[in-house]
Amino acid sequence: MNARTGPAERKQGTSARPPLVRELLLVAGLFLVYKLGRQAANGDPDEAFHNAHRVWDLERALRLNGEGAIQGTLLHSETLVHTANTYYAVVHFPATVLFLGWLYLRRPAHYVWSRRVLTAVTGAALALHLLLPLAPPRMLSATGLVDTGQVYGPTVYGATPGAGSIENQFAAMPSLHFGWALMLAVGFVAATRSRWRWLWLLHPLITLLVVIATANHYWLDTIVAGALLAGALAVFRLPRNASLVVRSSVPGRTGGPLATSGVSR
Repeated sequence: MNARTGPAERKQGTSARPPLVRELLLVAGLFLVYKLGRQAANGDPDEAFHNAHRVWDLERALRLNGEGAIQGTLLHSETLVHTANTYYAVVHFPATVLFLGWLYLRRPAHYVWSRRVLTAVTGAALALHLLLPLAPPRMLSATGLVDTGQVYGPTVYGATPGAGSIENQFAAMPSLHFGWALMLAVGFVAATRSRWRWLWLLHPLITLLVVIATANHYWLDTIVAGALLAGALAVFRLPRNASLVVRSSVPGRTGGPLATSGVSR
């Protein structure tokens, strides 16, 4: 087989990249709709706390380990607390933007697939926020947990939640911090072939520990996020042309498969 990349292969590898301006407008529009939807979902505090008690009791009935065990380990070190709060506040959105940006430039077919999956997960999450307002465990006195953001800082939330606030603090179910982090790892593992690509799984693992330890989410919030992502991945399959083999010419050698239009070493 010819070691050079054929014109058809190059065309197929680049034609999957959608227009940049359209994508920027689309992603910005989706984000705006989501933010407005979250504010609209800033429901009745009484209902949010009632649901929180139900979730807390359900977790105990299911014999899930208490979130306090994770937070207790974190509170042994003020440095760890600050690091966890910063990770929660700073990493979530920029990491997702960088993930989509890299895929758009280097793996366009994977970009379209990932954007569709994230849109589906986020839309389903918004529906749950509207249907099930939920106070996070840091607000529920029954949990005995510390609001690490307010006590140690930094935090992205105001001290007094309520309708009209910029951030909806009654949207704990599901945890999009965890759902997006898990999709980021899945996307990078699918889009690369480096032996180190599995290290991307550390991001959702760290995010899971952070959202629990900072008392921003219940275990069930992360479980539901994972289930929504699994459903979206079942609906939106990675296109076959994403694994198109692209060969590169190496002087003095017969070409081998060095990369694909969707993966690389």
